[in-house]
Amino acid sequence: MDTIAIAKRVFQIEADAIKHLETLLDEQFDGSVKAILAAKGRVVICGMGKSGLIGKKIMATLASTGTPCFFMHPGEAFHGDLGMVTPNDVFIALSNSGETEEVIKLLPFLKDNGNVIISITGKPESTLAQNSHFHLNIAVPQEACPLQLAPTSSTTATLVMGDALAVALMESRNFQPHDFARFHPGGSLGRKLLTRVRHEMKSENLPFVKGSDDIKTVIQTMTEGRLGLCIVDNGKGIITDGDLRRHMEADLIGLMEKTAADIMNLNPKTIEADARLSDAEDVMNQNKITSLLVKENDQVAGVIQIYDLNPH
Repeated sequence: MDTIAIAKRVFQIEADAIKHLETLLDEQFDGSVKAILAAKGRVVICGMGKSGLIGKKIMATLASTGTPCFFMHPGEAFHGDLGMVTPNDVFIALSNSGETEEVIKLLPFLKDNGNVIISITGKPESTLAQNSHFHLNIAVPQEACPLQLAPTSSTTATLVMGDALAVALMESRNFQPHDFARFHPGGSLGRKLLTRVRHEMKSENLPFVKGSDDIKTVIQTMTEGRLGLCIVDNGKGIITDGDLRRHMEADLIGLMEKTAADIMNLNPKTIEADARLSDAEDVMNQNKITSLLVKENDQVAGVIQIYDLNPH
């Protein structure tokens, strides 16, 4: 059995299914986006079985990109959880057939409650589609399953339609990286955008030397500082371990007769203590350096290094 050929066939079938979605898009999609933007409440995602699993992912994407959202299991909804749905909420119901009993049974309540209903199905003529304010068609030419039984292409199409909704809402709201970071403070991006330089900088036992100090003192201070650099005259200059190596290779004997001021780099790159970590990363990447002096009240208060940005 050629399993690689099988995988390629699945990829092609599902890629074709996604491409087919383009031909199904109409004003219903635009109406759905506008309805969500106008809603004063939240978005409720509901689906059974595989559709429910896809719905949970769509819910997570919407919630993390600026659209307040939660998932509701249709069975639990029918036994009390509908109390969480307010008239201001938009209800998105997922069902490939559009005839899922557990979802259909919720329609009378939703209509009486005054909710805007958006359905995502593969059957525009289905009960669910016909009883929705907006219908998003995710009909696929075929499932990737050779028996045409297991939801494969159809669940992929549903997921992609959900992503399209999320991205359209993001761009409509002008959702920016700092907004994303607010909802992901524990992630790498959130940390860089929300954490300030002062929270990660090295500030104790900084390797300060005077411009008049000899090279032996510079080496000793750099070694003890464990930052791979020395700060000369409170930030007037900087000497890195790379600078030392280059001078040693060029003239070791002559180097030992020099002072810190003779080999320091003037006007080192700095950043303010209250700047974001992302700003520090940008400065270091733009200048192709690995360390910045951190200033506070025009004084060197610490050192931030590229290694501090991704500690894990």
